[in-house]
Amino acid sequence: MLLCTTVQDIYKLQLFSILSGEGLGSASDPTAAMAGAEAVNPKAYPLADATLSNTILDIIQQAANYKQLRKGANEATKTLNRGISEFVVMAADTEPLEILLHLPLLAEDKNVPYVFVPSKAALGRACGVARPVISCSVTTNEGSQLKSQIQQLKIAIEKLLI
Repeated sequence: MLLCTTVQDIYKLQLFSILSGEGLGSASDPTAAMAGAEAVNPKAYPLADATLSNTILDIIQQAANYKQLRKGANEATKTLNRGISEFVVMAADTEPLEILLHLPLLAEDKNVPYVFVPSKAALGRACGVARPVISCSVTTNEGSQLKSQIQQLKIAIEKLLI
């Protein structure tokens, strides 16, 4: 069990470095700073900050273990249409971002909270796949042990939308 904790700590450190922008170059290099600022599309609203992103990705990782996760824009659309989505997470660095922008409209129609995280690579790792994931949906399950954590996260996401 100690090995699992160590791997999880390494994963969180890598994730934090990606989300905090350390991989974008030094602060003295203005071109690297501008490239980092360009990476987030202004259409990606609401964008979670680093701490909320860590929380979201942690819940997504747990939801994947409990089989409460659907990965990809098409699967997220299906869960919204079927009414089984708790919340939707999308990657802000998706190119072009317009392939995701139907999801916020659909989520608002269905009264489901949605949020953007900065990195599709980090979202893919949290989903448990080797490829980048541009969106995912956490689905409902009445008997789930994640129910209370999902409810708290939904409230935090809804606060971003206000």
